[in-house]
Amino acid sequence: MNKAVRGIYAAAVSPFNKDGALDAKKLVNYCEYLVTKGGCDGVAPTGTTGEGNSISFIQKLKIAEAFADAKFEPSRVIFGTGSCASQDAVDLSKAMIDAGFPNVLVLPPFYYKNPSNDGLYAYYSELIEGVGNENLRVYIYHFPQMSMTPIPVDVVVKLRNDYGPIFAGLKDSSGDISQALAFASATGGVKNGFDVYPSSEALLFQGLEGGCAGIISGSTNAFGNYVQRALKDGPDSKSFELVKAARAVASKYPLMAAMKQVEAWRSNDDTWTEMAAPLVKLDSEQKNSLKSDMDNLSKLAAGIE
Repeated sequence: MNKAVRGIYAAAVSPFNKDGALDAKKLVNYCEYLVTKGGCDGVAPTGTTGEGNSISFIQKLKIAEAFADAKFEPSRVIFGTGSCASQDAVDLSKAMIDAGFPNVLVLPPFYYKNPSNDGLYAYYSELIEGVGNENLRVYIYHFPQMSMTPIPVDVVVKLRNDYGPIFAGLKDSSGDISQALAFASATGGVKNGFDVYPSSEALLFQGLEGGCAGIISGSTNAFGNYVQRALKDGPDSKSFELVKAARAVASKYPLMAAMKQVEAWRSNDDTWTEMAAPLVKLDSEQKNSLKSDMDNLSKLAAGIE
């Protein structure tokens, strides 16, 4: 079993049927697109951008089977398995690794606020002990704006020291590059085998310089190829200016709805715009504005080629 490759990841959006059920096969096909023509090195399904906390436990269990049936490369996917209930996180993570997918992205238990450091440590420790498989690779998911449960650097360092390579990395969705760099510095970052991923492609080069492994971003659902071009051309390139412009566009809209709308246009499949309540589709004004912004980005990209 393989640890996830480093690089550019899309926090993949999730396709829903009219009845609200997740379409697992469609999700697999979409992720296959992202890691080929979509310009991404890997995908992170059922995280925040994938409306993971709106997908039922039973439906999440079926995802592992769908990806296994498609022979999706294990080193290119990190599944979101975090849950308020530690046993749910254990069961989901175990289902993933039993299907051949060792890499999981795990939110802290976010219902009870202000947990102690010992409590946070206990949650992740129970995950490791409950799964009971040394091939497991856990990526801690730090997203304090959503979870309201920040994970202190000291807790991350202690988990890494105590469990070694099982704690493989961390996604930092704080939006503060200094926070991501603090995690990388305290753990040794990529030089020490601990892969920190900031959540914005606009922070890509700052992160790489500071020992991060790449990025895991919601907007790379649409802009993965822009980021790959910027990686080749460098931080002072017009390509990276395009990346920052694209990220600014994504930030103008509800991210999940916007990325689904972009995929609906790309695939000519309007069912992609289905959202899990309480999230809603873009309204007509937002949709028209996004279309104009995307057209302008395409023109900018064409001018760079």
